[in-house]
Amino acid sequence: MTTPPATPSAPVHPLPVTAVTCLEDRALVERTTTLDLHPGIQRLRLGPITALAVDRSLRADLTGDRLGAGRVLDARIVRSWTPRAPLPPTEADSKLRRRLHLLEQEQLAEEARRRRLEARLALLAQLAADLLREIGEGAGHGEIERARWGRELDRVDAERESYGEQLRAVRCRLRAVEEEVRQAQLALDDAEEEPVELLGYVELTLEAAEPGPHRLTLSHLAPCALWRPAYRATLGDGALLLETEAVVWQRTGEDWSQVRLTLSTARSALAGEPPRLVEDVLALRDRSAEERRTVDVELREEEIGSTGPAAVDGLPGVDDGGEVRTLRAPEPASVPGDGRPHRVPLTVFSTSVSSEYACAPELSPLVTEAVRFRNGSGHALLAGPVDLVRNGGFTGRAELGFTAAGATAELPFGSSDGYRVVRETEESRGSTALAQRTVLTRTVRLHLSRFSAPREREEQVVAVRERIPVSEVAAVEVRLRKEACSPAPDELDAEGIVRWDVPLPPGGRRTVTLVYEVSAAARVAGI
Repeated sequence: MTTPPATPSAPVHPLPVTAVTCLEDRALVERTTTLDLHPGIQRLRLGPITALAVDRSLRADLTGDRLGAGRVLDARIVRSWTPRAPLPPTEADSKLRRRLHLLEQEQLAEEARRRRLEARLALLAQLAADLLREIGEGAGHGEIERARWGRELDRVDAERESYGEQLRAVRCRLRAVEEEVRQAQLALDDAEEEPVELLGYVELTLEAAEPGPHRLTLSHLAPCALWRPAYRATLGDGALLLETEAVVWQRTGEDWSQVRLTLSTARSALAGEPPRLVEDVLALRDRSAEERRTVDVELREEEIGSTGPAAVDGLPGVDDGGEVRTLRAPEPASVPGDGRPHRVPLTVFSTSVSSEYACAPELSPLVTEAVRFRNGSGHALLAGPVDLVRNGGFTGRAELGFTAAGATAELPFGSSDGYRVVRETEESRGSTALAQRTVLTRTVRLHLSRFSAPREREEQVVAVRERIPVSEVAAVEVRLRKEACSPAPDELDAEGIVRWDVPLPPGGRRTVTLVYEVSAAARVAGI
């Protein structure tokens, strides 16, 4: 039994996009349609679809009213190049496109007029040259016609001046029209999209056991699509309203209109492979006499390690905590294929918060309000930017780290102008003769001030954090002198972070003093 080929002139069945799973750097597009088939083998042409569809990812399934009612024998993507015909705009086109067409027509007319004037001036220049040659030859032969020569020269000069002025006016108008055309073209590029010239079609070979409607489901991957999470946090009356959104970009060549949108952090192009085994050569050597006598140490900055993926410079991927996460839009979404960001709402939840005013004077003299809340969205909050809103106004933007469901997250809601912190440091060096140790004493003074409105009466607690060095070698000891600190610290953790909870009344001032010692043996160098 022969199968009739599907030619480009055959009827094309529409194949709309019904569902999209947007991955981190591409999209899985699903299309669904109903076909009215007759028994036997037949070839159909469906589309158009985006020409960027990945051929090897194409999958088609055919279902009918009964099991085994039909099957797909072959599916492939073909592409056709149909450039747009250079037709003038009609009444259905926009005013901007019609204006651009008129400007281009005027530009062509001015170009033609400029060429005619330049040709006329070239002829007049040739006529003037011939006339001057005739005058020279006649004067040589003694044939002098001063009156005629004068009239001819005056006429040629007058025409050259007249046409030269017209040419200058045409060139000036031509430059103005070219600028208008350029501006109109830029506006048209921003406002409208050119129709796609390269289109893809799906050619299917189907076999139906019985006539009637059959449901066709087709899926494929498409590049030029990505998404990133974004949030909007609204603070008010001791509660936080957190709205989770997906910012979707796509330029696949077609629009996604009212589709079931799913957001996934999977990266289908990221292939996993075991690490390569390389030789690790260890060598031993004897220490020199100088190395035995001294211990070299240095003070270095070290970031406090935490669980989770490392930070990435530039445009990062989606931070999912090392596990593929899937989010679904509650309502059908539309994402035009213009390559611009489009926000799709995902979830909204409200929760109570606890806030504190915190300050790290070594890093910044500002006092920042930090808000802590519990993730009650029912899903993990992926890392992304947060728009901060307070009292109905936009206050800034912060970054939200990866937060598991039910975990506690923290957001900074900006600095307060009612506080000022001044940091002063002193350092003294001494030694102990008995133990032969070098002692470095450092004193840090923090001066806190609060500027309050006349009606403020409540006391505010500010969490102040400083740090002291943490020794990694036994020859160097770091000791916090609590008896010299004023007031005594409320907390000192294993990372060397010292904390005070400083109460400040309206218009109040407080001074916090931190004193610590770094003691090193005599054989230690570098302090």
